[in-house]
Amino acid sequence: MGPFIEIISRPDNIAIVLMMFMVAFFTFWAFQQAIRNDSLRSRGEPIDGEYDERIDTWKPLVRIEFIIALIVFIGLTFWSLVVDAPLEELANPTLTPNPAKAPWYFLGLQEMLVYFDPWIAGVVLPTLIIIGLIAIPYVDNNPKGNGYYTFAERKWAILIFCFGFVVLWILLIVIGVFFRGPGWLWFWPWEVWDHNRVVYEGTTDLTNLVGIDSRSSLGFFIGGGLVTIYYALGMILPYLYWKKYKAEFLSSLGMIPYITVSFLFWTMLALPVKMFLRLVLMVKYVLVTPWFNI
Repeated sequence: MGPFIEIISRPDNIAIVLMMFMVAFFTFWAFQQAIRNDSLRSRGEPIDGEYDERIDTWKPLVRIEFIIALIVFIGLTFWSLVVDAPLEELANPTLTPNPAKAPWYFLGLQEMLVYFDPWIAGVVLPTLIIIGLIAIPYVDNNPKGNGYYTFAERKWAILIFCFGFVVLWILLIVIGVFFRGPGWLWFWPWEVWDHNRVVYEGTTDLTNLVGIDSRSSLGFFIGGGLVTIYYALGMILPYLYWKKYKAEFLSSLGMIPYITVSFLFWTMLALPVKMFLRLVLMVKYVLVTPWFNI
């Protein structure tokens, strides 16, 4: 564990370690408040903030924000005095550092380059993330949970958000910071980062597993058909379920918001699917085209 301790104790990685603890703490705290409110509702007791149209924001909000801002300011000042800034020598255009890592907030995107085509991982998926965040106010028609914590009344929205943020974003950042070493190879905490390490991974495309060239016309149609079936089943099967058991919810949501949410959700779920195919089955691409690969 010595190499791993050295990595997490680097000045530029201390903030990442603190972020991990803060995300875990505030996620636990939010779920604790939500479960508490759900328990109060089950007993028929009132929930603070549920029916408040006007509340005093000084004591519960502004004062707390001011105190936290002071604590953060003092903490950053103390941090700057005891921890050296992670400055390196001047950039040398003839010598590329290994590993060459992006800033920590982009390491999730850099990790996605292992599983997706650069155009998909660097352009399409970040654009869909922004579109999804913009679309939330227009597709979320559930009025419950405004002004108070709850899980029972917004379980799907909370679970999907936690899956997308904690698993698909924070986890990829942690992998990129602590587990990707020279050559962007995977190093476990007990392994030393060996710059001379060479690993051969015989990846192949999905259709090549059955003897069909992924760059042929047949491989293109098979790969495109699999991608189409993935999205079609992901939209049709839940639609039939909601139509049978939750028709009121489906009608209130509307067809266009449903298609939007389904497309974004199954695109988000495609990341762990591609990670499984890449890390377990050594499959690089499902669909290969002259313009992009999936």
